[in-house]
Amino acid sequence: MTAAPTLTWVPNIEDVLQAKKRLSGVAVLTPLVPNMQLSKRYSANILLKREDLQPVRSYKLRGAYNKIVSLSSDDLVNGVVCASAGNHAQGVAYSCSALKVKGTIFMPEPTPKQKVKKVKMFGGEFVDVRIVGDTFDDSLAAAVAFCEEHQSQFIHPFDDPKVIEGQATIGLEIFEECSESIDYIVVPVGGGGLISGIIGVMQQLHPSVKVVGVEPEGAPSLQRAMEAKMPVMLDEIETFVDGAAVKRIGDLPFAICREGVHRVISVPEGKVCTTMLSLYNDDAIVVEPAGALSVAALDYLAPEIVGKNVVCILSGSNNDITRMEEIKERSLLHEGIKHYFVVRFPQRAGALRYFVDSIIGPNDDITHFQYVKKTNREKGPAVVGVELKDPADFEPLLERMTKAGYFGEYLNDNPHLFELIV
Repeated sequence: MTAAPTLTWVPNIEDVLQAKKRLSGVAVLTPLVPNMQLSKRYSANILLKREDLQPVRSYKLRGAYNKIVSLSSDDLVNGVVCASAGNHAQGVAYSCSALKVKGTIFMPEPTPKQKVKKVKMFGGEFVDVRIVGDTFDDSLAAAVAFCEEHQSQFIHPFDDPKVIEGQATIGLEIFEECSESIDYIVVPVGGGGLISGIIGVMQQLHPSVKVVGVEPEGAPSLQRAMEAKMPVMLDEIETFVDGAAVKRIGDLPFAICREGVHRVISVPEGKVCTTMLSLYNDDAIVVEPAGALSVAALDYLAPEIVGKNVVCILSGSNNDITRMEEIKERSLLHEGIKHYFVVRFPQRAGALRYFVDSIIGPNDDITHFQYVKKTNREKGPAVVGVELKDPADFEPLLERMTKAGYFGEYLNDNPHLFELIV
């Protein structure tokens, strides 16, 4: 068994200040904006750190550029290599173009097309994009192998001091921008580069701040590491929150988080989708799934944050518009509004009409109907999706279906069957 990493390094303020100088004219000083609706909802002063407004639409530019610009010309002879689900890739691509350095970028298959397109745009002639594997970790393995073969410099997305120092400039900016004392900083977590940088800065400048890490429920790499007291490799992960879907937290980040994180929260992917839609509808803010994690976690922090000054980092906005239908669907499922059933209709005249008139509630809508060829003489199954006006209407609907003999199976709680049929 691998020993737990010991805390041998933390980002030094002087090094973070140097990183800030290097990033001048490259990364922008993003605003720290009070949000009236969230503040009212949670009876707290909620401020949003808008890293979605960076030139590459995420904070990843900070770490990537700080790392690459710190390398010598000899280091860069054979170019740089990275693996990324999108945002780190864009940061590396932008940096390669700005510094005229050759880069090879490995990205997993599920990466949204919009992110792949942006990487090619930012990198131009200086970047070669290779799509490899199903997860970030698959791409990482391919990138490391390529790097060793070609003697290139590997630009790690999170487990590197210079990358962490670049991300730590966000903490420096929060400290400088916030005129009031900060009580909480809520940070999305994938590999841990951002949160470890924030913790390192705050421990030196504002040690009373509570730094909260937020992960997608389907990829809780930090939570599992905290439980095991060492980084562990997750067997499988849900890749929907692609910017934070990492199987293993970084060694350096974990050593810092283990000593300095206040709390780790895992948020269901459906809750992330609900938050994305809310930010768009209420504030006209477009974020990617990982970018919504910090705001999605506020429900889990209440009432702890009542009367407190809370900073939520919106880490990125690289969302593909083609994912919006899936985002809406996941949100409705999570909120208990959308439900799927296998309905076994009696094979008699008027069975469908009775279902619509007497079982479906007056405020409910049938949003999906797929009739399946009957498998026996009495009843024929169909997959039916129902959208409710109120989640409280679910139990009465289920009771009516069961009593009338229409209920076959509830699919929302059966993910494998759900994905196969719906």
